[in-house]
Amino acid sequence: MDVFPDLATAISGNPDFAIVASPTPYHLRNSDELLAANVPVLVEKPLCASVAELKNTDLARHSAGFGVAYNLRFMPAAKLVKTLLDEGAIGAVSTAFAEVGQYLPDWRPDSDYRAGVSARKELGGGALLELSHELDYLSWFFGPFSRVLGVIRSTGCLDIDVEDNVDALLERPGGGLVHVHLDFIQRQASRRFKAVGELGTIEWDLIANEVTLFRPGGSTETVYADPAYDRNRMYIDQMQAFIDSLDADGEPFESSLASGLNVMTLVEAIRASSEQSAWADVEKVS
Repeated sequence: MDVFPDLATAISGNPDFAIVASPTPYHLRNSDELLAANVPVLVEKPLCASVAELKNTDLARHSAGFGVAYNLRFMPAAKLVKTLLDEGAIGAVSTAFAEVGQYLPDWRPDSDYRAGVSARKELGGGALLELSHELDYLSWFFGPFSRVLGVIRSTGCLDIDVEDNVDALLERPGGGLVHVHLDFIQRQASRRFKAVGELGTIEWDLIANEVTLFRPGGSTETVYADPAYDRNRMYIDQMQAFIDSLDADGEPFESSLASGLNVMTLVEAIRASSEQSAWADVEKVS
């Protein structure tokens, strides 16, 4: 494996593409330099630490491919849930719920969690950005949101300078609501999604890797279950989809710059709502 002392030297090696996995505040800077050299980029989520950072770059002006690595989209269970919602399997959805929580010190037990990116404000840490996968797949499932009501807080139990809890209501243009909870403190890891529709309910347990469909009359159907699923597979599938998208006749990479921006507009709105203790509009970013 070749190791380069800096990004400019790496670019001089004419790479086919690059994966940007630097701390979040450096994502746009690194991506802009690579794209300017016509090197396609798959950037680790989230796109950036704040929308304000976009003022110093113009990723859209580059012709090279670009994607944001929200890997949950590439789980077969996620694709099935998306299909069920799109096909109206439970009718019009009035309310949905998304929750993820896991005790931060358990993420990487062999290292000091307080030194990691997730726990450090200057490196773009905190539950809102680190657990923004939920905001991405909710945007993918339901389209853009109009306004949010958010509460960002820290319990203080982890001795970190970033939030360890986020609760938010996301309002859809048609009036439907999505409840979101993100945290770093649950000792028993939990990751779930539920959609309540006029004809039934869909539940997706991301840890058990199971999708259940509840129908009128009390009938229940497990429509997907793969407890032995190798979670490394979604990263491989994501990488392959990005590589395929670089071919002239390839399918566009679904987790695009636009979808990454959608997540960041939600992040900014949740921040604004929490600061103002009021509903905040989700601003469009062009």
